[in-house]
Amino acid sequence: MLARVLSSAVLGIDAYVVEVEVDITRGLPAFATVGLPEAAVKESKDRVKAAINNSGYRFPDDRITVNLAPADIRKEGTGFDLPMAVGILAATGIIPGDGLSRYLIQGELSLNGRIKPIRGSLPMALRAKEAGFEGIIIPRPNAREAAVVDGISVFPVDTLSQIVEFFRGLRSISPEVLHIESIFKEGSTFDVDFNEVKGQEHAKRALEVAAAGGHNIIMVGPPGSGKTMLAKRLPTILPPLSFEEAIETTKVFSVAGLLDKDQPLVTTRPFRSPHHTISDAGLIGGGHVPRPGEVSMATNGVLFLDELPEFRKNVLEVLRQPMEDGQVTISRAAVSITYPANFMLVAAMNPCPCGYLSDPNHECICTYSRIHRYRSKISGPLLDRIDIQVEVPAVPYKDLSNIKESESSYSIRNRVVRARAIQVERFSHARIHCNAQMGNRHIRKYCQIDPDSQTLLEMAIDKLGLSARAFSRILKIARTIADLEEARDVAVHHVSEAIQYRSLDRDPLMLKRSL
Repeated sequence: MLARVLSSAVLGIDAYVVEVEVDITRGLPAFATVGLPEAAVKESKDRVKAAINNSGYRFPDDRITVNLAPADIRKEGTGFDLPMAVGILAATGIIPGDGLSRYLIQGELSLNGRIKPIRGSLPMALRAKEAGFEGIIIPRPNAREAAVVDGISVFPVDTLSQIVEFFRGLRSISPEVLHIESIFKEGSTFDVDFNEVKGQEHAKRALEVAAAGGHNIIMVGPPGSGKTMLAKRLPTILPPLSFEEAIETTKVFSVAGLLDKDQPLVTTRPFRSPHHTISDAGLIGGGHVPRPGEVSMATNGVLFLDELPEFRKNVLEVLRQPMEDGQVTISRAAVSITYPANFMLVAAMNPCPCGYLSDPNHECICTYSRIHRYRSKISGPLLDRIDIQVEVPAVPYKDLSNIKESESSYSIRNRVVRARAIQVERFSHARIHCNAQMGNRHIRKYCQIDPDSQTLLEMAIDKLGLSARAFSRILKIARTIADLEEARDVAVHHVSEAIQYRSLDRDPLMLKRSL
């Protein structure tokens, strides 16, 4: 007796079809699972047996062989419980086998036959649609997530007996229906706003420029100056997620098992803020069974690294490749997995070990060597990938006590959206979509400056001690500032403002002497 049930598994953030073949032959009772199953898959036999018996059906006392194909890819997780049980019931004639090929089936079984939620139901639904299946059968808690995909029927189930009655024609199951527009509307509100930030107009302007051009940014200031408060409000001024970006972000959260059951689709840009004790595997992803790291969880959103020099140097250095490529590839002996990592990096740090180098109200007790050693924890290649460096000074009392409300995130976001629209049109024939991704060829074409701007830029490099790598960064930032003004050409005042956003390129000894 042979039965074939189609299921799915996730590799990276994409799903592939798995054929669950069940063969039952006469012989001593045995249950063998082949096809590179890991421990949780091997343990399925005990859950499947108890679930079948406790659902009122007979578990065969014969030799059972379950093959998971393709057999050269390691299978993991508990989602194969349900297709195994359906395959056994089909092989024993309880379920008709002619209708099984129209559906993808996945779910974890409890011992009493209830069906528990799984990871990766959204990638599974996308794969089912691409492969032309009639529908998917998954646990009810995962149904809303899978129903995000239009053009595929999602059948939510609660128990094993419910599935048996469905395939025997004794019960009908209504497909899950989801209204995407209402979900986006519900997720378009934020709990924080830029109008709550007192003072720091220069820093807020820098964050607006960063959001408009997709630039990475680092904020340098004394403790309590509001760096974290500003960073947490950056998602409120970023452009709304498109449906394609929402799908990609949701896929990452789904395979990581971090998707809220009441949130079938991630509709706001993620904000991830890992602690500085995080490992390189936790930041980039990996492990014995590869999982997405924080850089992937921040896809299409913000990765905030507070107290940047406190992160281990090897952890910071692994950021360079995903910041450059927008993806992370984790290689193991048996498989190579690629996760998206298209994020905005927002970092914060003190100007020196004591934190008061730039604070006129506190005396800095750090020597030049200590400051240099502190800042050298951030390597040049990493700093080279951060376009905007802005100082965030301590907030004076007159700003803290000011009851006048500052500009809201809604107003700032409107300007950012208009600037991004200009960039999308500009790069419509290229593989980039914002100014931060421009290479040297694009900079030469779109960031041409007049003689006055060239003179100003030359003076900045010579007099302020700016590094050579700051040259192209300043041009890209100036182009973004011009886009915010909806200006066609980059003017001298755009370059002047852009020069202010390269504070870390200055010699810390010169800065200490100037205070």
